[in-house]
Amino acid sequence: MVTLTVNNVAVRYGSRLIFEAVSLQLRPHEVLVVTGANGSGKSTFLRILAGLQQAERGEVYYTRAASRLTPTLARDLIGLVAPDLALYRELSARENLRFFATLRGLVDCDSTIDRLLDRVGLGGRGDDRLAVYSSGMTQRLRYAFALLHQPPILLLDEPTVTLDERGAGIVAELIAEQRRYGSVVIATNDPRELRYGDLILGLT
Repeated sequence: MVTLTVNNVAVRYGSRLIFEAVSLQLRPHEVLVVTGANGSGKSTFLRILAGLQQAERGEVYYTRAASRLTPTLARDLIGLVAPDLALYRELSARENLRFFATLRGLVDCDSTIDRLLDRVGLGGRGDDRLAVYSSGMTQRLRYAFALLHQPPILLLDEPTVTLDERGAGIVAELIAEQRRYGSVVIATNDPRELRYGDLILGLT
């Protein structure tokens, strides 16, 4: 089990302070919901948690069995779903997942890929190129990508953007499943998604 600790984190763009003095701890089986208007720093906060961006000050770290993990080890334990997560449109959904599985060092993962495609509602469409996917189908594939390595930490930026009602229902199920063996951070300005949160962080 992995615990996330955020200690006095602040971010500034030029002379503008986006947020400051953010401190929290997210334990296994908990969900953190990060809320705020557009431009409040929600996506930036998730990028810092994912190790993709540095905070101006403060620290973010992960611990497992009371041992602090290196940033490299921590990144291997994180799954990220974000609207700007780029996938290869000239490849099929299955080819995309195989490619990213190879980058992660995963082998013999065809059964896992089939299971994930079914789980996100893309069963039967795995061999279609992403060029013919709708935005909602592409968003579903991002979930399959994020879950390939069964990460204990799942970071979701605007988790139901472009999704229809069925897709939003799948996301709700995935969040509940993730809570059983890990934790989730959700960045959203949709008030309906506050219901997921054990912890709420409001950015202004």
